[in-house]
Amino acid sequence: MNSPRTGLRVASIIFAIFAIGHLLRLIKHAEVTVGTHTIPMGVSWVALVVAAALCIWLWRLSSGRAT
Repeated sequence: MNSPRTGLRVASIIFAIFAIGHLLRLIKHAEVTVGTHTIPMGVSWVALVVAAALCIWLWRLSSGRAT
């Protein structure tokens, strides 16, 4: 369990789950409210791009093919 490869893969999968969640929010136009504030859809676009980029980056690092 001390393998860096395993840790990178787990982190990559977690970021993939976040990216899929934001993608589903964008597809379904789900409204998110925190307290009295409604979170704009643009936040999910940014979060989708960031989470997907981190997912791909960490997966490539774990594969040893990072450039």
